[in-house]
Amino acid sequence: MSRQHRRPKFEGDIRVVELAAYTSPKIIEDPRKDFVMYGEDNNYYQYLIDLYNGSPTNHACINGISEMIYGKGLDATDSDRKPDEYAQMISLFKKDVVRKVIYDYYLMGGAAIQVIYGKGRQRIVQLEHIPVETLRAEKSGESGDIEAYYYYHDWTDYKNSSKPTRIPAFGTSTEGREILFIKPYKAGYYYYSPPAYTGGLQYAELEGEISNFHMNNIKNGLSPSMIINMNNGIPNEEERSIIEQKISQKFSGSSNAGKFILSFNDNTDSQATIEPIQLSDAHQQYQFLSTESQEKILVAHRIVSPMLLGVKNNTGLGNNADELEKASILMDNMVIRPYQNLMIDAFNKILAFNDITLHLYFKTIQPLEFTDLTNVADKETREEETGQKLSLKKAPKIYRPNDHLTKDVAKLLIDLGEDEDLEQWDVISEESVNYELDDKQNEMLKLASTGSAKPASKSEQDAGLFKVRYRYTGRLAKNSREFCRAMLKAKKVYRKEDILAMDNEPVNAGWGPNGASTYSIWLYKGGGNCGHEWTRVVYFRKRNADGTFKENRGLTNDRKVTETEAAEIGFKPEKNPKKVAQKPRDMKNKGFLTPR
Repeated sequence: MSRQHRRPKFEGDIRVVELAAYTSPKIIEDPRKDFVMYGEDNNYYQYLIDLYNGSPTNHACINGISEMIYGKGLDATDSDRKPDEYAQMISLFKKDVVRKVIYDYYLMGGAAIQVIYGKGRQRIVQLEHIPVETLRAEKSGESGDIEAYYYYHDWTDYKNSSKPTRIPAFGTSTEGREILFIKPYKAGYYYYSPPAYTGGLQYAELEGEISNFHMNNIKNGLSPSMIINMNNGIPNEEERSIIEQKISQKFSGSSNAGKFILSFNDNTDSQATIEPIQLSDAHQQYQFLSTESQEKILVAHRIVSPMLLGVKNNTGLGNNADELEKASILMDNMVIRPYQNLMIDAFNKILAFNDITLHLYFKTIQPLEFTDLTNVADKETREEETGQKLSLKKAPKIYRPNDHLTKDVAKLLIDLGEDEDLEQWDVISEESVNYELDDKQNEMLKLASTGSAKPASKSEQDAGLFKVRYRYTGRLAKNSREFCRAMLKAKKVYRKEDILAMDNEPVNAGWGPNGASTYSIWLYKGGGNCGHEWTRVVYFRKRNADGTFKENRGLTNDRKVTETEAAEIGFKPEKNPKKVAQKPRDMKNKGFLTPR
C-alpha cells in the first residue's frame, strides 16, 4: 500500500486529516505459481469485504445498488411466444444464483458462474454461483486468453504446499464443468477488474476507523492518550525498541482510541512530566471527518440521492416528490441499467449454447409512478420499462387481464376465413381498400358471429361470377402483437360480413376504446399503432375453353377475365370506409382516441 495526505484548508482554522489511500490493487505474476495473485498479499477481495463490513455508508450503498440491479428478478418480454425456451431459462437462472452473482459483481468488481454440462456436453443443465473471492485467474497462454481459474476455499490460509483446483474457463475445454467469469473492461486491467467505487475506498476505510475510535474510546471510559513511565532504569536502545513495539501492538490504533508516550527513567524522581493538550473542537473535527467520508462514498457509488437507499442526509435533494422522482429516473438509467445490460449479455452467452434466444430484462423495483410511458406504445417495451405484463397506472388503458391470447388468438375470426382456392378462381385484382364510404354503405352490416367456418358462403359484395374477399396484410415485425401474428400466419381470406361480425367479439382483448375488449377489427385491425391493413381481393370464376366452369383440377386452357372486362360487364366493387385501407399507425393519433 502507498500513503498520501489530504489537508483540507479552512479560513481561520487549521485541520490536518491524514488518510490512508489504497491506490490500486497489485496484479502479481509469480513465476513459481500457475495463478495470478490479486493484491500485494493476494487478498484484495478480502480487503473489499472488510470495507463493506466496516463502513456503514459503503455497506448501505452496495446493498442498495445490488438490490436495484436485481430488482424483482429476471424475465423476458417474449415469454408468451416462447414458453418452452422461457421455462428452460427460468430453470437455469435460479433466483438465488442470479442474486448472488449480482451482489458479487458490484461488491468485488467481478462475478463467477459455475457452468455444468449434461452428458456429452450437448446442453448446459445447471448453473451455480461460485464466490469470486475463492478464484484466481490462470496466467494467460500464447493466445492471450485466460483458459482457467484456480479455486481455493480460503486464500488467506494458502500455503506453497496447498493445491488449488483448476477449473477451465467457459468455452475453452471439453470438460463437464467450466467457469464463466463476468467482469467489465477497465483500462490497465486484464485478469481482474476493481469495483466501480474504487475511488471511495479510502473514505470507507476512514469511516470505519472513526467508528472504531469512538466505540473504543467509550469502552475505555473516554480516557485520553496516556504516558507510561518505566522507572526501573534505562535499557539499551535495542531493548527499548522491543518494549515500545510490544506496547504499541497492544495499545495503539483506532481500536484502542489514543496514543501513548513511553518514558524510561532511572527512578520515580526523574520521571517525565506531561502537560496535556486539550482539543476543544475535537467533536467538530470528528463531525467533519464523518460527513466528509459519507459524502465521498456516495459520490464514488454515483448515488444521485441517498433517499433512494433509505439514507437521509442534509443535502436537500429528495425532500420533495419531484426531486425524488427525477433522482430515481436518473439513477435507474445512468447507474442501474448499464449493470443489468452487462449481466444480460453474459447470460445470453449461456443461453446461446442451448440455442435459446429471449429478450431478457430485469423487472424494476422503481416506483411505477416514476415511470414515463408517454412515448411507449408497444407492449414489449412497456413491459421492459415497468416489469408489468398488464396495464399500468400512468399507461394508456389498453391492456386487460383477459389478454390471454396465445395459440388461440384470433381463432374466432380465423375460423370464419377460407383458404384461397386458385384452382377454381382467378385473382383479377388485389389492392389496398381506399374508397370513401358512400350513402349505401353507411348502414354497415351487424351480423351475429356463429364462430364456425363458412368458406362456401356468399358475400353481399359478390356478384355473379365474381367474389370479393379481404386479406390481412403487412410486415411481421419483432414486436408484432399476437393477434397480428396469428392473422398473418393463417393466410386466410375473409368476407366483409365475417370481419364485421367480430365487432362484438373480444378477438384482440384490451385494445378497444378505454381498454374495452371489443372494437372494429374492420377499421382498426390489430389496434392503436398497428402496422397492418386489409387488402381487397377480387376473384372471377375460372372457365374452360368451351365456357364451362372449371370444377376439376386436371383441366387446362383456362380463360382469365381482366379487371377491365369485369368492369365492362357491370361488376363494380362497393366503396368502403377510408380507414379500411389505412394502417392504424398512419391514422390520426396512431389509431388511439387521444395522442400517445
